Amino acid sequence: MTTPEQRRQSAADALAQQTIELPSWAFGNAGTRFKVFPTAGVPRDPFEKISDAAQVHRHTGAAPRVSLHIPWDLVDDFGKLAAHAADEGVTLGTINSNVFQDDDYKLGSLTNADPAVRRKAVQHHLQCLDVMRATGSKDLKIWLPDGTNYPGQDDLRDRQDRLAESLAEIYAALDADMRIVLEYKFFEPYFYAMDIPDWGTSLLHCLALGEQAMVVLDTGHHAPGTNIEFIVAQLLRAGRLGAFDFNSRFYGDDDLMAGAADPFQLFRIMNEIVRGDALRPDSGVNFMLDQCHNIEEKVPGQIRSVMNVQEATAKALLVDREAIGEAQRSGDVLAANGLLMDAYSTDVRPLLAEVRESRGLPADPYRAFAASGYLERVRAERVGGTQAGWGA
Repeated sequence: MTTPEQRRQSAADALAQQTIELPSWAFGNAGTRFKVFPTAGVPRDPFEKISDAAQVHRHTGAAPRVSLHIPWDLVDDFGKLAAHAADEGVTLGTINSNVFQDDDYKLGSLTNADPAVRRKAVQHHLQCLDVMRATGSKDLKIWLPDGTNYPGQDDLRDRQDRLAESLAEIYAALDADMRIVLEYKFFEPYFYAMDIPDWGTSLLHCLALGEQAMVVLDTGHHAPGTNIEFIVAQLLRAGRLGAFDFNSRFYGDDDLMAGAADPFQLFRIMNEIVRGDALRPDSGVNFMLDQCHNIEEKVPGQIRSVMNVQEATAKALLVDREAIGEAQRSGDVLAANGLLMDAYSTDVRPLLAEVRESRGLPADPYRAFAASGYLERVRAERVGGTQAGWGA
């Protein structure tokens, strides 16, 4: 049996290796369908987004990659952008496609009944693969906004057939070391039927495509009451969990800070990750944030989100696996639940502070960033130009 101190040391070792990818769009202006509130000092181009993201890594030591969104983050020279990222101490990560802002996609992109529109959507994804080759990125993340608003509006089966055909063409263009990570969302922007509404639909398409297609699980993209950790366990069993998009929501998909709405849910998810030995850097599971900050500051919001994921992970790592396994096998319901709750109730902040300080990082990244003066400096420097935001 492992001792508490052994579990604590094992947790510290795992936490020192944990990494979380940041979304470039989290550092621009964002909002709801009603209002976007601009923030002073917001980046004006992808280079400044990378600089802001690097501040999160500089203070947490856990965010060494930055996802890009195309076309929002298109630049003339991706080699120059990658070099800038390296200078800032980070690398470019997942490339995200965008087929939800063009007028041609009103009735769908990869599932559109018009072959010309489908061709345009496929070509956009092929462009994203070219960006990946220029940046060294290995994952193409596809969130498909396609769907219908009314029964009878389109043929549901035909749309699935068209989707399969479009995805197959994109998949065929992958390099040997590239992956498609296919996201899902049960509603919005369409409200009768989304074309990839759930993990099962995403998984079916991935299985049809091949080994280089994986499911990406966005923690905000489920119906209320969904047992997300069960989905995590199933996808890990199938070897098809490619990535997470961490965020929180209270009602609909809000893209709020990870762990803000239901920290116990985030702990349960990370418990399955630890149980499935998927926290290892070589597990093939990419842990990412997918959030927008409407009323809070962008960099501190990302720092807080990283810290929340780290805390949930630390608690999951402290679960006494041997004891809980014995209680489960013996049918001791209360003991098994109690062991899980004991880990969740542990204050892991001192442990995380020790891990950070052992790596030369501030014990409290949030407070350290607030004291750094970075926000005040960029507010003074970033005057003029066009602020980055949704669609920019």
